[in-house]
Amino acid sequence: MKAMTQNLEASQLSLNDVRRLLKLERQIGGSFAEFLSLEPLTDFEQQELLLIGNHFWRHLEAGKVSAKLVKFLVLSPLMRLTEFFKVPVVLTMEDSIPIEVEDGDTLIKGRLDILAVNQPDAELAAAQFWILVVEAKNSASDPWAGLPQLLTYAYKSLQQQSSVWGLTTNGRNYQFVYLTRGNPCTYQILPDLSLTDPERSLLLGQVLKAICKLQNVQLQLA
Repeated sequence: MKAMTQNLEASQLSLNDVRRLLKLERQIGGSFAEFLSLEPLTDFEQQELLLIGNHFWRHLEAGKVSAKLVKFLVLSPLMRLTEFFKVPVVLTMEDSIPIEVEDGDTLIKGRLDILAVNQPDAELAAAQFWILVVEAKNSASDPWAGLPQLLTYAYKSLQQQSSVWGLTTNGRNYQFVYLTRGNPCTYQILPDLSLTDPERSLLLGQVLKAICKLQNVQLQLA
């Protein structure tokens, strides 16, 4: 008799659940320079980063900023500034995604906040390269609260490519992770960045620009 499928919500998972269900292991250490080619920002880009930070800070002073407003007020202008709006990158939001785990009787479901993919041709949609998966939280939440959810979504892409970047943020703090396909699949947690800290906000802009340039990486299909 076939076992009944267990349905789980990604938003309810813990990091222990991610390790147990997806066999996804954490690696210690890691820096952005190990994985990305970071370039200096222009004066214009630096001024725009400052402006985005000031706009966010003004709303933060008025009270808690919702996850939806974080996407509109911060993530949208940041991704525009760092060229995620340019061809061939395509952005999608609020897409439902099912993840089947290895044992075959568990199905994890969730809803992506933002997904950036390289889709140079609509006919290649089935073979698109995931560039960045983003999970947004409200300003009162710790970005780490979205880590299990983010890892679960990003893990889905490892079925068709060798690696992917993920980001969880509350608008002020930005936690990047780098997932790699292997046996087992692994993830590395990169240093925390902040939009309201001058030095770390510059690095945030550099990191996003460098990740966006991964659109030029050819698809590495299984």
